[in-house]
Amino acid sequence: MSWTWRYEDGDGQSVDGPGETFTSQADAESWIGQSWRELVAGGTTTALLVEDGRVEYRMSLLPAGE
Repeated sequence: MSWTWRYEDGDGQSVDGPGETFTSQADAESWIGQSWRELVAGGTTTALLVEDGRVEYRMSLLPAGE
């Protein structure tokens, strides 16, 4: 199994981002927890956690209320 992130902007369009690959969901989630500020600064508003091509979930990277 491999875990990756996909990224979207505020319009739901795909945006380029780091192409990190992780061996576990926990490692991927830990990484996004450390990296989300830089992603938002680059225009990413949503991250999708993907396992072997299947979207596990999508989450907003914006603080609550934004």
